[in-house]
Amino acid sequence: MAFQSELSLEARSERLKGIAKTLRHRVIDMVYAAQSGHIGGSLSAADFVAALYFDIMNIDPSNPKLPDRDRFVLSKGHACPIWYADASSGSLGIGFAQAVGIALEGKYLNKNYKVYAVLGDGEINEGIVWEASLVASKYKLDNLIAILDKNNLQLDGTTDDVMPMEPLVDKFRSFGYEVMQMDGHDMIDILLTLEKANKNISHRPIMIIAHTTKGKGVSFMENKVGWHGKAPNEQEYIAACLELEGESK
Repeated sequence: MAFQSELSLEARSERLKGIAKTLRHRVIDMVYAAQSGHIGGSLSAADFVAALYFDIMNIDPSNPKLPDRDRFVLSKGHACPIWYADASSGSLGIGFAQAVGIALEGKYLNKNYKVYAVLGDGEINEGIVWEASLVASKYKLDNLIAILDKNNLQLDGTTDDVMPMEPLVDKFRSFGYEVMQMDGHDMIDILLTLEKANKNISHRPIMIIAHTTKGKGVSFMENKVGWHGKAPNEQEYIAACLELEGESK
């Protein structure tokens, strides 16, 4: 499925915008039905998850165990509704350490697959993220592409108030990453950045800082810390669905 080259960049972008809209709708459906789950961080990740699964990643739905398929690890596991919308995780940071291990295995076995890992900007408060980063740097894991969903909110407030982590670009570079940045809701920027990351010639792991909006796509959920882990009531569910259905592609 990697690189839908038969389509223009603009056509790929429009196609993926429609898919991301569908994923957002399914996130709302699932969390409402379960009356449990994390909406905000799932919606902020929808655009680049759509790009990964439906355009960039080397995967074959008819052969899900293809040995050389690309791997995806959702380290910020509380955003699992966006993964379930297309197809869990443990304590924060563990998923990223697992992704590093999978990438290391690929190097040892001379495999060509890429490992994509999505982290939250609250999640990187965890020390295991930085311990794993040391390993990724030591072994020059240029088959590892991490995406930081930087929506600036976490459970208890803004990321700056809870635990300031800036300067992120300098920090990640100091831990051995090739650092890129992208608008996490601009599909063309997402595609161009991910394609550049796929052609990594730096012989270093890549960290992509995706600037996003928590709750993206539903106006009354956007940039609201209360929607980190709250399920909508019936009125809110209907309002969210109506807004998503009326959203232009």
